Amino acid sequence: MTIIQSKDGQSKDRPRVAIIGGGIIGMAIGWRLAGAGASVDIFERDRAGQGATRAAAGMLAAGVETEPGEQPLLPLCLESQARWPGFARELEAVTGLPAGLRSEGTLVVASTRDEVELLRSNYAFQRGLGLELSWLTGAEAKEKEPFLNPRTAAGVFSPRDGQVDNRLAAAALRAALAATGARLHEGTAVTGLDVSAGRVTGVVLGDRVAGADIVVLAAGAWSRLLPGQPVPPPVRPVKGQMMSLAMDPARPLLTHVVWAPKCYLVPRRDGTLIIGATTEEKGFDSQMTAGGVLALLDAAWRALPGVEELPVREMWTGLRPGSRDDAPILGPAPGLEGLVLATGHHRNGILLAPVTADAITDLILTGRVDTHIRPFGAERFAAAQAA
Repeated sequence: MTIIQSKDGQSKDRPRVAIIGGGIIGMAIGWRLAGAGASVDIFERDRAGQGATRAAAGMLAAGVETEPGEQPLLPLCLESQARWPGFARELEAVTGLPAGLRSEGTLVVASTRDEVELLRSNYAFQRGLGLELSWLTGAEAKEKEPFLNPRTAAGVFSPRDGQVDNRLAAAALRAALAATGARLHEGTAVTGLDVSAGRVTGVVLGDRVAGADIVVLAAGAWSRLLPGQPVPPPVRPVKGQMMSLAMDPARPLLTHVVWAPKCYLVPRRDGTLIIGATTEEKGFDSQMTAGGVLALLDAAWRALPGVEELPVREMWTGLRPGSRDDAPILGPAPGLEGLVLATGHHRNGILLAPVTADAITDLILTGRVDTHIRPFGAERFAAAQAA
């Protein structure tokens, strides 16, 4: 990646950046770039923030979500989690809108003997990585959440794992884009890349071209499908079915994010209780299924029996952008100068928005690949194939 230069060889003060994709990643990058003085156009084929961003639960679970094999991703997740409070405060200051950040901590629970043993194994693994977690007896877990299943036998508490209301954050980002002068083009599909002499020079919008010095591909599960890429990123859709119930905001059944066997439960301040999520390799299928709803409700009921009395508020699906190793793809695209990748975040798109936005902005303005994202360049897949 080279710093953008004008014809006289000097660095441009106001680079033109086209961002493909108006999810939380594309909007966060656009906000940071516009705030730094870049000329920014974001092209979203539908409505901004209404795809995977809207479908998410907004968990900031760098700790309890870490699984064996994901150790390389942990530093990036922890760094972005640490940036979320400042990111949210800045977003709220710019727009006057809430970002919905909450920091009560996250609880993981288990009831049966097998569940407790698995929880203990995960706890030992995560503690071995230096994560701040505490083991709870069943009684201690129920002190934090009295309406948990009486049979809850053990729990793990992670004080640094919280949540953000992703829908509120997306609405605030839309307002922040307008406040900083970025242009959001909704209902505008990018049909290709405009390329000259091995460098991207803009995006194709049907029968016209929008010129750009740099193009950022942040199209989520659709990133691989953009025509004109020499090496399309290995991103695929991973379907998730979710639903929400309506609690009494004055007397909620739950106040912490709770991970239970086969589901997670995320309470919002307005009384919404989100239940998620299935993980399905179904391509771009977005249908709710009876089996998916049954699995979610059964798992939620086993952890929090009172859910059976709650009204159903909403049911939806989302398509996570999964990469070959389920880690994001960040940095210069191979084979085409001026194309930058910010995709493949899988289940961590909300969590990784701050660090992705900061690092991609720095890359575009200075040409420097931040140390936090260096392990996640697209070249790792070519290296793996050659090994």
